[in-house]
Amino acid sequence: MWITGLPASGKSTLAAALSGELAGRGVNFAVLESDALRRVLTPCPRYGEAEREVFYGAMAHIGQLLTGHGVSVIFDATANRRAYRDRARRQIPRFLEVYVDCPLPVCETRDPKGIYRRGRDGSAFNVPGIQAGYEPPQAPELVVHGDRETPAHAARRVVAALLEKGYLTD
Repeated sequence: MWITGLPASGKSTLAAALSGELAGRGVNFAVLESDALRRVLTPCPRYGEAEREVFYGAMAHIGQLLTGHGVSVIFDATANRRAYRDRARRQIPRFLEVYVDCPLPVCETRDPKGIYRRGRDGSAFNVPGIQAGYEPPQAPELVVHGDRETPAHAARRVVAALLEKGYLTD
């Protein structure tokens, strides 16, 4: 599944809560967290469109390889363009897109990494929601409200969606 949303919307918090739910069910899974992968794949990121295209393509490919070997994957990544997420959807047959909808002002207030602050003061460029556009999913399988849902409740809703689609069994 791909968990998408603006930076600081609650994607990583949801991924952590979901990890607990899935581990408790004995699911073999991996979390592909964009910040961790970026340190390996693009150690000096510029966040330009061409770099993002390559980076998210690599993420989708890694996810495809893992799922092909029976490992479920949670993508924890903004992926500000629909095309990045749609590529993964085409490559991975059993795919679920979860949109963490959270208003930009709330994300900016949270800003644990300081990216919005740096984007506003001009020391960071291409910040989704500020200089770079963010294209929310047009038809996500699930919408989570990052500003008013608890991570535990949202994780249970994701598990219910996975059960409904037949991606998990009781």
